[in-house]
Amino acid sequence: MEKQPMYYGTYLGLDKVLDAQHPVSFQPGNEPAHDEMLFIIIHQAYELWFKQILFELDYVTGVFSKEKINDNSEDMNLVRHRLHRIIHILQLLNKQVEVLDTMTPLDFLEFRNLLTPSSGFQSKQFRLIEARLGLELDNRHHKDYYKRTNEGGFTKNDYQHITETEEQPHLLTLVNHWLERIPFFREDFWQGYVSKTANGKHHPFWNDYRAVYAAGLTEREKNKIHEFDWVFFEDNAAGFTEEQLASLKTSFSPTALRSALFIMLYRDFPLFQTSYQVLDALIEIDHLMSNWRHKHLIMVRRMIGMRVGTGNTSGAGYLEGALNKHYVYRDLSGLSTYLIERKKLPALPEALIRNLGFQL
Repeated sequence: MEKQPMYYGTYLGLDKVLDAQHPVSFQPGNEPAHDEMLFIIIHQAYELWFKQILFELDYVTGVFSKEKINDNSEDMNLVRHRLHRIIHILQLLNKQVEVLDTMTPLDFLEFRNLLTPSSGFQSKQFRLIEARLGLELDNRHHKDYYKRTNEGGFTKNDYQHITETEEQPHLLTLVNHWLERIPFFREDFWQGYVSKTANGKHHPFWNDYRAVYAAGLTEREKNKIHEFDWVFFEDNAAGFTEEQLASLKTSFSPTALRSALFIMLYRDFPLFQTSYQVLDALIEIDHLMSNWRHKHLIMVRRMIGMRVGTGNTSGAGYLEGALNKHYVYRDLSGLSTYLIERKKLPALPEALIRNLGFQL
């Protein structure tokens, strides 16, 4: 049988894709609602892009799952590239809300009740993205609401898939392990380093850095030095209440946060440039996910006010709670709290500098 030449529509499966829109209001007995077609296409486009994000996260997670990552290989450069692609996709999804906003509240009311009890809450792929990035169940807004298969919840198969994903190591955990393995505080790298701080409790570099950081704090900020001690070394817990300690709880270990801060401080060295861009990309992804939630919140308030969501959530109230709580990489973005001026950075020893540049 002669093989047929590849055809555009066949390659893209357009027969299936373009025949996948079935507005409920168009069915016999209902009054057709023009904007339901837009509503369906917008959300189908979201799901296609969610699929691509998960595909990119598969690669990134695979690299960070390795026991050792070779910075001289293509691995980290491709991780950076994949994460930047996710950033561009999320930027597009944020813009896509503007298209949905061309639908008015009255346009939505023409078909809204026909959607019950389905809801955007039931997007399995979005839950998988959050879980793969590192949003754990205990950190979710109204966490009990996520584990249900009754009306408005997930199907049993989707519930099982989400649960299995949540039980696997997520990207935050893998990045934490990677940061903990960074070897640049080995003793042989710091030969010849002369500390300016006497009687320090930690590595000479961090003793010096802490002193510079403390000296740069204003009178109103002076308590930040105690936060510094706790976040990076878990020191001086006695100075905090239980509530304050809870607010300082981090998803990353002190060792990992020290490595991340060190990368941010000395990112101009060639060996740290890619690592810094990876950390910065994770922060940007977190911000764009938050922006998307905020745009969704504003849209829902505009469309239904404070009415209950179609999936029996509290609607805008639930979205507002998720917006405030569902950050994943807040600890990395919060490291800017502990930066000092570049001109005041401790000078690194030559033995370490040789390992942070390209040897030509």
